[in-house]
Amino acid sequence: MVNKPNIKSNKISGNSGKDNHTNGNNMVKYQTLDILGDKYTTLFTKKYENRKKWEKPNEKNICSFIPGTVTEIFIKAGQTMKKGDKLMIFEAMKMLNLVEMPVNGKIKKVHVNVGDKIPKGTLMIELT
Repeated sequence: MVNKPNIKSNKISGNSGKDNHTNGNNMVKYQTLDILGDKYTTLFTKKYENRKKWEKPNEKNICSFIPGTVTEIFIKAGQTMKKGDKLMIFEAMKMLNLVEMPVNGKIKKVHVNVGDKIPKGTLMIELT
């Protein structure tokens, strides 16, 4: 099992010298990574710093994993389902994908209809 890196921020400022990578009065944000006990100091790019942060998915929501079209729905709100039961058919990239119940539970709400064209990440089914 690999441990997650421990990231610490240090703001370093200066007006001269090659080691501190400053630009005039701008402060540079160095990151110290602790990976399996070894420490590394680095500068992250602006693109990396502005990225969308990862969030743990909500287990009660079933979202589309790719853009596509809902072709069949086998369930209704209020139904009790078991893990592995068929929920819907989702067509993406000319392939029919069977969406199955990830856990035992009850359907709270179906947010899509047959024929809906939906983008990636759209909430399709909500569980209680």
